[in-house]
Amino acid sequence: MHVPRLVGLMAVDARETARAQGLFLNAPDRPDFHLAVVDYVVRQYPHPGAAVPRDSMVYVWFDFGPGEGGGGVHEPRIPRPPRGGLQRELDEPYMVPSSP
Repeated sequence: MHVPRLVGLMAVDARETARAQGLFLNAPDRPDFHLAVVDYVVRQYPHPGAAVPRDSMVYVWFDFGPGEGGGGVHEPRIPRPPRGGLQRELDEPYMVPSSP
């Protein structure tokens, strides 16, 4: 049997998916895992697609570990984007004089 992808699933869905595959879930960062409902899985071990025997334990985490980071806030961007666009003043267009 192969481990399903649990990353991105809510806790309740991860439990049901694992149970349907005959696997057990353990969440080292959540002692109250059996009560968690809407928290999202951010990583798992073994990785999705790994071959494991039935009744194996799959570990899931709901918080990123040190140095893994998350989406976070990305503004302000450093270095800043180049100036231009609406902030740049354009020269007046060159007008070709019409001949009489």
